[in-house]
Amino acid sequence: MLIGAHVSTAGGLVEAHARGVEIGADAIQVFNQSPRMWKPTRWRDDDIAAFRELMADGPIASVVIHAVYLVNCASKDPEIRAKSLASLKHSLAMGDAIGADGVVLHPGSTVGEPHEEALARVGDALGEALAETDSCPLLLEDTAGAGKTLGRSFDELARLIELGGGHERLGLCLDSCHLLASGYDVRTADAVATVMDECVSVVGRERLRCLHVNDSQTPLGSNRDRHAPLGEGEIGARGCGAFLSEPRFEGLPAIFEGPGLEGKAPAAADIERARKLRANGLRARARRRRG
Repeated sequence: MLIGAHVSTAGGLVEAHARGVEIGADAIQVFNQSPRMWKPTRWRDDDIAAFRELMADGPIASVVIHAVYLVNCASKDPEIRAKSLASLKHSLAMGDAIGADGVVLHPGSTVGEPHEEALARVGDALGEALAETDSCPLLLEDTAGAGKTLGRSFDELARLIELGGGHERLGLCLDSCHLLASGYDVRTADAVATVMDECVSVVGRERLRCLHVNDSQTPLGSNRDRHAPLGEGEIGARGCGAFLSEPRFEGLPAIFEGPGLEGKAPAAADIERARKLRANGLRARARRRRG
């Protein structure tokens, strides 16, 4: 598992890489522009080249981009839809440029419009964005289920992939906090295995490309997206260890988004904490196998 965290790109991609190295990350997630502004930014060619060289040499093995929060591919409003599509295409283009393992996208919200029509609009947007970009995967993130958000269940995520043409570049980014909040129990190894059995059955294991490893301030089925430091929320230390040690997650980038133990931004202590929780989870699984 490639344990890492979301890092700032202030100062450019090379600085983002340095922040990842400083905290001991195996993987990093970045925004390709301000997450709450439509205005696109484009990294300099020399910054991209230097970043790719650093990535080729290690120690960071994976980078993913998170699309901006304003994107709503389900919107019926022509202006919002146009801006959302432009932003998503830009994120994918930047993903291609830096060799990202995917662009993570919140599927969107119906904003009170008919559910099936909203799903169809998301599917159309996904298809268009993929058709006009090259190779970077597009990873749908499961949602906590608040309000009218889409993607709160595996059935709905599978439906969105189908409506997006079933493209091989479409995948999933599973968030442990969102899973718990939307009603999927991930607090024990058996519970995580049951959730993953359903995910594999409904969506397919090959679609799973990335993880967000976050604890939750709110309980199972709360439908509220409130992150907590790893091991200090409703999932807890045992649950985080169970999630991090699930065998079907091996080799995936596992991104911690915060808040961290030492403050808001993820730090070295959080990476160390995640690795410790994973090790505890692996030992617990080994004990169970021994009977």
